[in-house]
Amino acid sequence: MDSLWRDGSRASQIYFISGGHKPVNLHQWGPGVRDVYALHYIIRGQGTLETGGQHFRLGAGESFIIFPQKEIYYYPDPVDPWEYVWMEFNGRDAGRVVELTQLTVQHPVLPAAPETLEPWFHLAWNAGASPSEVLRADARLQLLLSYYMEYYPGDQQEEPKDYVWLARKYIEQNYWKPSLTVTEIVQAVNLERSYLFRKFKGATGESVSAYIASCRIRRACELLKTSGLPVQSVAYSVGYHDPLYFSRVFKKATSHTPSAYMMLHQKRAEPGMEEQALR
Repeated sequence: MDSLWRDGSRASQIYFISGGHKPVNLHQWGPGVRDVYALHYIIRGQGTLETGGQHFRLGAGESFIIFPQKEIYYYPDPVDPWEYVWMEFNGRDAGRVVELTQLTVQHPVLPAAPETLEPWFHLAWNAGASPSEVLRADARLQLLLSYYMEYYPGDQQEEPKDYVWLARKYIEQNYWKPSLTVTEIVQAVNLERSYLFRKFKGATGESVSAYIASCRIRRACELLKTSGLPVQSVAYSVGYHDPLYFSRVFKKATSHTPSAYMMLHQKRAEPGMEEQALR
């Protein structure tokens, strides 16, 4: 349990490491490299970041980030030294999330946000050693980064939406609902109905309603093969509250009743029974 929550194998794949508050003083760091991402927010005062042969002058409300393994040197203004908060993080998905903002290795600074971001830094600092505290710290880190994504969206966020992918994803996450309708999918994707239908048919070869049905049948096949659930439970699990109707739909799609399909695959799983099941 401990290794799951305290290192990079955590399920979030972007995780809080540490954070803090640096009051007004003449502290400086570098030149050197770090092996984590470290996001800084300037509360007041001024300072300078040097990296990649560039000098960036920063003031209140602005942010800068340290990228892993990139040499940096930062220091306060001797007359008006800065005060700042910071947060360190890492993980498999950390770089991908940062890429969804305007922060880059070539330009690791951001102008002042529409509102102060200082409070979001404070949220994660009190992370303790328990799994619940660590999980909350990770969640608060992601909340902070979501504001950077909103206020400073990167070019990747401007890519055209893949409406077919969005529709398929919505179906695959909601196929189990008996109430799932084509209208609901159209509203979720937020695209004109006939245009979505044309794009969906062209990309998948199926109508939206046919894709819902095939998604349900595929999942029913998996459950009948492996779950050991009775047919009624399988029907309910894939969005059919009427087992008889489910049986008719399933047989039309597979040429087997659900019971026969389940028995067939049970026989195939038994040693020495595969040839007999196929006769």
